[in-house]
Amino acid sequence: MTAKIIDGKEIAKKIREEIKKEVDKLGKTPGLAVVLVGENPASQVYVNMKEKDSKEVGFYSEKHVLKSDTEFGELIALVNQLNNDPKIHGMLVQLPLPDSLEDQLVIDAIRPEKDSDGFHPINMGNLMIGLPGSVPCTPKGIITLIESTGESIEGKHAVVVGRSNIVGKPIAMLLLQKNATVTICHSRTKDLAKITKDADILVAAVGRPNFITADMIKKDSIVIDVGINRVDGKLVGDVEFESAKKVAGHITPVPGGVGPMTRACLLQNTLEQMKKIQKL
Repeated sequence: MTAKIIDGKEIAKKIREEIKKEVDKLGKTPGLAVVLVGENPASQVYVNMKEKDSKEVGFYSEKHVLKSDTEFGELIALVNQLNNDPKIHGMLVQLPLPDSLEDQLVIDAIRPEKDSDGFHPINMGNLMIGLPGSVPCTPKGIITLIESTGESIEGKHAVVVGRSNIVGKPIAMLLLQKNATVTICHSRTKDLAKITKDADILVAAVGRPNFITADMIKKDSIVIDVGINRVDGKLVGDVEFESAKKVAGHITPVPGGVGPMTRACLLQNTLEQMKKIQKL
């Protein structure tokens, strides 16, 4: 039996519709600013899609494009300008930055209450101890995708392959908060296939094309593929989709799975930030 496809595009569309309804009801305009440094083609596409999403739901949107040789001080000056702009309730600096700029120092400069990506150490710390704050968008979207299957997360064995600050660590914390038993695997994990084969929920976030194969997947499990890799001009995930869908119970496609949810959750975070800032 073939796995049910978890349609991230359709779920994200419904989230955007709900956000637009709430924005119309509030009669307030959330403001989202996106900063892009350099000419990374994938980042350019992603930033343009975020701008399109913002306008679709009635947000005020700003896009700031800086040259790849922009100095640190100039970038921080822009971040501070946005920190102090009352029209802006959320912002993000698109990663990765050029090698001359240190990602974490730039993230640290964003006010936590305007950090729509959820990467600021204060927001990460709040996630760790279960306090409110902006949650990283991709992990937040992953939880929504899992819950869309109708399967309960509580009591399940969830295996996360990848330990990045952007996906691996925060999704592990969110799954733990949902009462899953969580195992984090990485490049030095021994007997990886044995562990993934025991997963009721498997999140693949390693950035290696077709890394997770059917023989590493538990029958009828939920498989969430976070990977976006370009192979021979096509986008593929970290999961070998064609074979995996014959084993899994539910699976996300690439593209059309996690990616649209990341953008939808960015809008959710920004709306929530506006409501907190304006005490709505």
